[in-house]
Amino acid sequence: QAPRTDRRLPPTLDRGAATALFEHLTGRALAAEREAADGTGVAVARDRALARRDLAMIEVLYSSGVRVSELCGLDRGGIDEARSLLRVRGKGDRERVVPLGGPAREALDAWLGVRGLLAGPGAGDAVFVGARGARIDPRVVRRTVHAALDAVPDAPGLGPHGLRHAMATHLLEGGADLRSVQEILGHASLGTTQIYTHVTNERVREAFRQAHPRA
Repeated sequence: QAPRTDRRLPPTLDRGAATALFEHLTGRALAAEREAADGTGVAVARDRALARRDLAMIEVLYSSGVRVSELCGLDRGGIDEARSLLRVRGKGDRERVVPLGGPAREALDAWLGVRGLLAGPGAGDAVFVGARGARIDPRVVRRTVHAALDAVPDAPGLGPHGLRHAMATHLLEGGADLRSVQEILGHASLGTTQIYTHVTNERVREAFRQAHPRA
């Protein structure tokens, strides 16, 4: 058998870039709200709904660490608003419950308030819908994430999976235990989750080399 190669993560968002990303998306949503207040018409209303949807999608991806397929498959019945939880169905048709942060919950509530402006007969119970009114396609989510990150200076070109990596990395940097992160991400093996410790350990070593007088 060939030797196993090191499993390395692609570039990920740092905390500053994550903050800048959500400031950009929130600003876009507020600008769309102002335009909707000043004008009328279907196009203005749809732009408002799309801005709210994009903010909610990216907040949920980063807050919960769900996969893009899980986000697209999320139904309104899978939202537990009282306890800020999402019920998603992941790989192997396994169901799990993941927590949702306050900003993500607020963005999701705001989107659901205008969801009817986009949702058509084909939307069913889908939380997120595309511009044509049906359940959103993963390719649309990927394009949306890439476009949002393109607007953030010095942010790496990432898709939805990059936000999942960032969320896991930031959890571990903040002191979360590996088992909890494994549970949130839905990894069958703890070994899969352990690749994130490589990133956090590298950052600790780099901080040590830069700050310690005898490093």
